[in-house]
Amino acid sequence: MNLASRNIAPSLLLSALFYGGMVTIAGVLGAKQVALGPLAVEAGIFPFLFLIGISSGVAELHGKATADRLTRFGFIPLIAAILLSFFVLSLPTDPGMYEPAKEAFPIILGQSWRMMAAGIVAYGVSLTLNVWLFARLRRNGGGGTGLRGFVAAALSQIVDTVVFITVSFVGVRPIGDLMLGQAIAKVALSAIMVPAIILLVVHLGRRMDREF
Repeated sequence: MNLASRNIAPSLLLSALFYGGMVTIAGVLGAKQVALGPLAVEAGIFPFLFLIGISSGVAELHGKATADRLTRFGFIPLIAAILLSFFVLSLPTDPGMYEPAKEAFPIILGQSWRMMAAGIVAYGVSLTLNVWLFARLRRNGGGGTGLRGFVAAALSQIVDTVVFITVSFVGVRPIGDLMLGQAIAKVALSAIMVPAIILLVVHLGRRMDREF
């Protein structure tokens, strides 16, 4: 069926599909800490920056309201993935399962309830803030698409770090140095990745919407 007949822009459909995949994989990759020089950051930041880039690209192509809906719909695969992880972890393990994998699987997927809650709250706050900032900068003529994307991403990632680490670790461990290091790493990665992702989404989106 022709997508145009259903009033669904091809670029929006593809962005939504990719967005859902990044939402679900972010929680899995977040189990690994990666070293970036002297700083450490959870690997889930990489798909999360794709979420930021995609939502900003959708805001550029289809408007803030559509990007906000994309963010809200993102809660569905996020929460479904968490619930499915809990369900799978509750099932008995096959005795013949590869031994190292048997031990590693619960460690990778078995995050604490506080970290699960922190991920949901941080996702909603930071992605909503990112779309709002990106649209506000666009309305006020705040530079080119890539620059607006970086500024919105950097500010929203600082907020994301504060929310996630506070909910996850306050009262459990000192959070000041951890928060600072995570924020610096995320802002640096935002500068490298987000403008390129936004520009790619916008370029491919406009081309797809013309040709399909």
